[in-house]
Amino acid sequence: KMNRCGLLTAQKNPVPLKSVEVELQVKDHVATVISTLNYQNKEDKPIEALFVFPLPGDAAVCHFSADIGQTHIVAELKEKQQAREEYDDALSSGQQAFLLEESEQSPDIFSLSVGSLPPGESASIRLQYVIELAVEADGALRFCLPAVLNPRYQPQAQKDTCPGVPVSSVPASEIPYSLSFSARVSSPRPVSKVESSCCLEPLQYLNTDHTEAAVKLAAGHKFDRDVELLIYYKDAHQPSAVVEAGQDSAQPGTLMGDPVVMVSLYPEFPESVMSKRASCGEFVFLLDRSGSMDCPTSNWNQQETRISSARDTLLLLLKSLPMGCYFNIYGFGSGYDHIFPKSVEYSEKSMEEALKKVEVMQADLGGTEILQPLQHIYSQPCISNQPRQLFVFTDGEVGNTKEVLDLVRKNAGSHRCFSFGIGEGASSALINGLAQEGRGRAQFITGTDRMQAKVMQSLKFALQPVVKDISVTWDLPKGVSATVLSPPITTIFQGQRSLVYAQLCGKVLSSQTDCSVTVNYTLADHPYESKQQFNLNPAKDTGLTVHRLAARILIRSLESEERENRGKSDEDMKRKVVELSVQSGVSSHHTAFIAVNKDNGDAVKGPLVRRNVPTPGASVPEQPRRDPLLQLVSLQKASGCWLLDAALASVLGKTSEEVEKSKPAEVSSEVWATILALIWLHGFKMEAKDEWELLAVKAASWVHAQNGNMSRMSKYF
Repeated sequence: KMNRCGLLTAQKNPVPLKSVEVELQVKDHVATVISTLNYQNKEDKPIEALFVFPLPGDAAVCHFSADIGQTHIVAELKEKQQAREEYDDALSSGQQAFLLEESEQSPDIFSLSVGSLPPGESASIRLQYVIELAVEADGALRFCLPAVLNPRYQPQAQKDTCPGVPVSSVPASEIPYSLSFSARVSSPRPVSKVESSCCLEPLQYLNTDHTEAAVKLAAGHKFDRDVELLIYYKDAHQPSAVVEAGQDSAQPGTLMGDPVVMVSLYPEFPESVMSKRASCGEFVFLLDRSGSMDCPTSNWNQQETRISSARDTLLLLLKSLPMGCYFNIYGFGSGYDHIFPKSVEYSEKSMEEALKKVEVMQADLGGTEILQPLQHIYSQPCISNQPRQLFVFTDGEVGNTKEVLDLVRKNAGSHRCFSFGIGEGASSALINGLAQEGRGRAQFITGTDRMQAKVMQSLKFALQPVVKDISVTWDLPKGVSATVLSPPITTIFQGQRSLVYAQLCGKVLSSQTDCSVTVNYTLADHPYESKQQFNLNPAKDTGLTVHRLAARILIRSLESEERENRGKSDEDMKRKVVELSVQSGVSSHHTAFIAVNKDNGDAVKGPLVRRNVPTPGASVPEQPRRDPLLQLVSLQKASGCWLLDAALASVLGKTSEEVEKSKPAEVSSEVWATILALIWLHGFKMEAKDEWELLAVKAASWVHAQNGNMSRMSKYF
């Protein structure tokens, strides 16, 4: 029984992974993550350990090494098949070897093979990656260390040709290895606070101006959730530019040999424009109804399932849509369905018909095949003067991520895509990729997050005026030019960061100043610009972080181009990816890290036993309770008003007689009911304002439109 708690999997096999140590170093909005995995073989025979684990989909994995006793081995990046053959050859000859490779189907899953670990031997594996931190709606920078890896569903057509990565899952309470996590944050601006979905030790400031801080994960982490940090800076939305010198040993004119600049811009829109939300659009909601959506939204809230939270969110969305728009709702699993044959105009009748079907939606459609419904949506003709906005809700458990993202990219010109990853372990590659390729915004709902608040934030983004004619211009010294490495900026949202990477070519002198980059765009038929000045003096202590982030962007771009041109010059494109990956030290779809211990003396003897290291899985939910806010919202009409009836009185905690009696004689019943509902929202649900703000604006607009009552109603606002 003692072994069962710490050293055995659910199948009673010994687990060689004993602990994971993670060190996070955050500099402004860029993070370096160093993970150390400690293995020990306590069996009486040599083993091979396979650990399949998640990483952020946009991470640039740039270092892999191993320590066995007093021997330190730094892995090399090589073409993937060559690396696999070297690994197999090493094991066949009794040598110790280590292989780290990216999944064929999704860039956010890696597999680590630890081979020929003799009885009683220990090994420490160190891997490192760099990543940009996403900006949340409230200004926080979000870091997520994925601890949960859900099994990824593969469409039937792919199972024979592209077998998935084997994943061994057990309940979080049975994970037989420990996690320690520490973070150090530094920024030109003071760190105001750090929050987390997990228990943290108190934040420690390392200097008097609070620009450096450290925090640790409290002891006893249960592996029941991803480790999420929200980092808040004072005056967070500040544009910046970082110039990083090239690598001394690299050839000038190459990516690693030339300086690279990373520019962060935060365009601000005029209030006069922002106050005019769009009143048109085609809103298509694509809801995951696979079996995994019956799991809890989070592992520490067992009362709410992912599908029930999605139903409540659709209620808020439907009540908040503007009159005159069009909408439709799709559900998908092994197959897909839709409420209407095609998008219909938003009205009281169509809204009520949709809500009746939403109320009975269950997670009963089998697997997670998102490709077919997307193909059907894109095949539908766009509606004139109704820009298409696609909202995708999924727990991200799909196996054909790259194929899905390629489809979204091909159709990016006809829509914007807003994606929502529900629950622990949602694929960051899928969720972020949908938004990036679809010119929208990604949100993750984990821990205590309410899906409703985050989705309504994205609806506000969707209702922002569309930015057009985006271009980037550079003002650089004579003899210096900029080769832009990042994809073209295709969308801009108020207050959201736009990142531009560029390789600086030519005679670059650190003394040169007065450089600038300008993003020009058109908003509401008026030209605007966002400009950032910088000098060419290289930043200190950045290592090659900016270069590696830029390399990751180029590698992903080449991989996407390769998939689009399948069958045409495949080998040439693969060669470019491998060369860039090896040159930059950043892993790719076509490369893998390989380390072989050639100095371990006698060959390891005996049959090699495979051990799969488990990752945390999900658990079974309890029944949820109905939220009074959602009860009130469910009573609102499409126009924005409420009816003065017993159902409304019940939500307000009154009798029908009490609400009728309080109504002034000169005010209509519907107007009075709407006023009471707005008063209740402002009086009792201000903490959830993000969820009801849009439908309250619609309600207030409806009240103001009742011209005959305006003068008599002003005292109630």
